[in-house]
Amino acid sequence: MLGREHEPGSCPICGMDLVKTSARPAAQHTTPGENPASTDLVLTAQQVELGNIKTQVIGSKELGNPLTAAGPAPQAVLTGTVTADAQRTASVSSRVAGRIERLYVRQTGQVLRRGAPLFSVYSEELQSLQREYVLALAQDQLVAEPTYRHFAEATAQKLRLLGVSAGQLRQLAASGRPSPLVTYYSPGTGTVQSLSVVQGQYVAEGTPLLTLTDLGSVWVEAQLYPAEARRLPLGGTVAVQVAGQPRPLRGKVVFLSPELSGSSQVLLARIEVPNPGGRLQPGAQANVLLAAPAPAAGSAPIGATTLRVPTEAVIHDGPRSYVWKQTGTRQYRRVRVQAGEATAATVPILAGVQAGDHVVVAGAYLLQSEFT
Repeated sequence: MLGREHEPGSCPICGMDLVKTSARPAAQHTTPGENPASTDLVLTAQQVELGNIKTQVIGSKELGNPLTAAGPAPQAVLTGTVTADAQRTASVSSRVAGRIERLYVRQTGQVLRRGAPLFSVYSEELQSLQREYVLALAQDQLVAEPTYRHFAEATAQKLRLLGVSAGQLRQLAASGRPSPLVTYYSPGTGTVQSLSVVQGQYVAEGTPLLTLTDLGSVWVEAQLYPAEARRLPLGGTVAVQVAGQPRPLRGKVVFLSPELSGSSQVLLARIEVPNPGGRLQPGAQANVLLAAPAPAAGSAPIGATTLRVPTEAVIHDGPRSYVWKQTGTRQYRRVRVQAGEATAATVPILAGVQAGDHVVVAGAYLLQSEFT
């Protein structure tokens, strides 16, 4: 603005149309002894419309009003991720050095039953032990002493330790001929989570080949602040909403990290969720729904006397919190409040406003920018 004129018309300097302004002084921070009304912001109807300034009466009893003083407090929501249950995960590695001649598992995500073939390996060590076993059994049939029988039993035990099954040993004894390939089978039912070998590859003893996970039960891992840990007790049950599922599922809290995670200063919580049919896939997003905290002994129930406002209505300035209250037609005042523990949607206001006050629920940050 280049200057002030007291009559409508055009600016004598630049020729722009003059706009009528409020005679109220510009907003400043309230000082002790100063009338708070002198710091109110007064906007034009156009400013209110362009700024999408909206207010709502807090503590009203209207049906469906999220700021009502009656009813339970909303749930808090923790963002989490579905992960495989490590206690249901098995790593399959090579028991011997050799070449993978046949690989029956070709892709991750493949569901295997217990006893399904995984791979067949050619190994000089297995070949040597098979020959010793067959020879010991043959010699045992020719002599009366149990010497060769003991030797055969010792060789059979070595083969068992290398992953040869009892059925394969019986077949070897019946045929009397070593098998060039030894097939290994799935130790349990599950889904292939990782596959790190290809057909024809030579592997050393102990080389990890694949990871098998039983998805009959999964974990949901979420991070939370220490103040929220009391709302997620170890061994308790909690509701979990997984993306793509029509309704929340119930899970059991099986782990709470005893230490904070690095610079983020959060705890890790792990919830075990039943997964019949394998509908929940690792990597899916999930929300852990925390119930409202229980009131302290002798205090009023949470939500019965506490006023709530949407999270976007509260302006945080360092340790202080403010809301904007409507005091007249297009007239607004910044009010310092005492805020409680927030949820995903609302913040309880413990002091600073009263039921029936008109609080700005949309456009509060715009008013803040005009105020400062």
